[in-house]
Amino acid sequence: MSLRTTLFISTLSAAALLAGCATNASQSPELIRYKIPNSSFPISNAVEVPPGASTIYLSGKVPAMQDKSKAANDPAAYGGDTEGQTVNVLKSIDAQLKSMGLTMSDVIKMQVFLVKDSAKGNKMDFAGFMKGYTQFFGTAEQPHLPSRSAFEIAALANPAYLVEIEVVAVRGAKSVTR
Repeated sequence: MSLRTTLFISTLSAAALLAGCATNASQSPELIRYKIPNSSFPISNAVEVPPGASTIYLSGKVPAMQDKSKAANDPAAYGGDTEGQTVNVLKSIDAQLKSMGLTMSDVIKMQVFLVKDSAKGNKMDFAGFMKGYTQFFGTAEQPHLPSRSAFEIAALANPAYLVEIEVVAVRGAKSVTR
């Protein structure tokens, strides 16, 4: 075999190898969401983030004022009850994610802080939170579920806030559920 033929074959082999690497690199790695066995509860049991995906940590969000005719220390100014405030906060998170080129389907982890609600016997309104949460997660349009924790806490920065939520999102991975 001539030197020219050997060089030509080597060049073709290197090009084929690089093309194969480029093809694999352009495919998104799989972000795996593990279901809770024998449960329909709308959270993931665990989420596995693949190498090469970026994680984005959003700071905790509290409800934005919606009714400026109400006092700043009135829960009604921020969506009223826990459900309304949850929807308010999740809309804010959704808007921030969109501004970053992400969506709610990219959320993999959520921590929820719920304050005792005097209208609910001084207990956190977990049912109200779930009514708001399930408008954004586990729907036909957005079936991807994050892993999640929810805590009852004594207070937030404003006594009118009933909810604070922080999330972690992932960029650069295709979500699959197992």
